[in-house]
Amino acid sequence: MSHSHNPRRPATDPQTEEPEIRQEESEAAEPREKRDEARDERELRAEAEKIARLEAERDDLRQALIHRQADFENFRKRMDRERREDHDRTIARLAESLLPVLDNFERALAAHQDAAYEEYRRGFEMIHRQLSELLAHHGIVRMENLLGKPFDPHQHHAFESVVTDEQPEGTIVSEVQPGYRFRDRVLRPAQVRVAVAPAAGENSSKSAVH
Repeated sequence: MSHSHNPRRPATDPQTEEPEIRQEESEAAEPREKRDEARDERELRAEAEKIARLEAERDDLRQALIHRQADFENFRKRMDRERREDHDRTIARLAESLLPVLDNFERALAAHQDAAYEEYRRGFEMIHRQLSELLAHHGIVRMENLLGKPFDPHQHHAFESVVTDEQPEGTIVSEVQPGYRFRDRVLRPAQVRVAVAPAAGENSSKSAVH
């Protein structure tokens, strides 16, 4: 009788097999983790780029808004300035047409000193005062206290020169026609007589009309 021989497979130790499986699983998991990390990094980079792009757009919009506000403010100031200038020109033209009327009132008041004209004088004085107050309300004022002051060609017009040694040369001796200012500029220069020092032997009462 013959016996068949069945070779036995060597027995495996479960303790040595389990580490080999874990190693294979670990080696398989590493590429997956790296892929996940790479994907997460790409997503973070994309989000960072998106945020940077949105912040740049926000800054551009903010700068555009600042420029628009500055442009509007400049436009508003320019319109306000032009409106004031138009208003001032209108007042100046009206005042220039009224000043001769005021001059005539003053001549009339100076000419009639007789008591018989007292009632008329009071009426003229009242109208003259009201007209002067109306002009002053709009910034138009008369040049006052000119006598003895130095002649200023920017504010005064030399009607004539008076040769005299009683006042310093170049000072105002008398006023022929009053001058007026409109705010910070001369509306009408004052016409004045200006002192000139006499030459040796010259008569000090001589006048020269300009």
